[in-house]
Amino acid sequence: MRKFTLLFLFFGAIILKGCGQSPQEEGVRIIAHRGYWKTEGSAQNSIASLKKAQALDIFGTEFDAQLTADSVYVAFHDSKIHGVPVEEMTYAQMLADTTLANGERISTVDEYLKEAAKDKSCKIIFELKPQEKPGFEELSVEKAISLVKKHRLEKCTEFISFSIEICKMLVQKMPGIPVSYLGSTLSPAELHELGITGVDFNFSVFQKNPDWVPEAHALGMSVNVWTVDKKETALEMIDLGVDYITTNYPETLLAEEE
Repeated sequence: MRKFTLLFLFFGAIILKGCGQSPQEEGVRIIAHRGYWKTEGSAQNSIASLKKAQALDIFGTEFDAQLTADSVYVAFHDSKIHGVPVEEMTYAQMLADTTLANGERISTVDEYLKEAAKDKSCKIIFELKPQEKPGFEELSVEKAISLVKKHRLEKCTEFISFSIEICKMLVQKMPGIPVSYLGSTLSPAELHELGITGVDFNFSVFQKNPDWVPEAHALGMSVNVWTVDKKETALEMIDLGVDYITTNYPETLLAEEE
């Protein structure tokens, strides 16, 4: 039996640190999915996962944001807690009912970005979750923009969303900050027509539509792929020419025994 750890550098992906790098300048860059949470003392979207991601020499770290019933903007992924939609819970109810896996309380986005601003060498990939309540997507966009400006993170933030309406609002209201669509219902050409600057699809989408990578690049768009945790998938995506890889294993892509 032989144990090995496959580092991204091992197969030629160049890991960069620092805001403002444009796509395709240096090679594939690594983004921590919901922070670096696959490690001791961490949890998805926790302050600990943010700090641990910032401590790595990687391009960026992603987190999720959504609104509670009383319009508190929280750093949290799941749309429901014990079957109850987050949109129908107050922030106080969330805190009373739930803690993160490492024991942290759920942070507000304000608190999360305040911590993020302490180390601007790591990009913040800011995912705005789709919202069901009327007016909540507009409010989510307003809060996202306001907080990014408050913490002076304009040059270190990229926006992503599964909501095409949120993407369109961000393009209109925050010109100059990259915006990528997470869904797979529109081609790069269709997204480019809307002013969206990047495609950010699951690896299975690119496996079915490999021509979308060069199509996006020809339009000047960035290409990210999620969530890649296996060696063979990472190699396949690198061969396609993606700019970014989002992974749950930002320090090492794969550690296994064979």
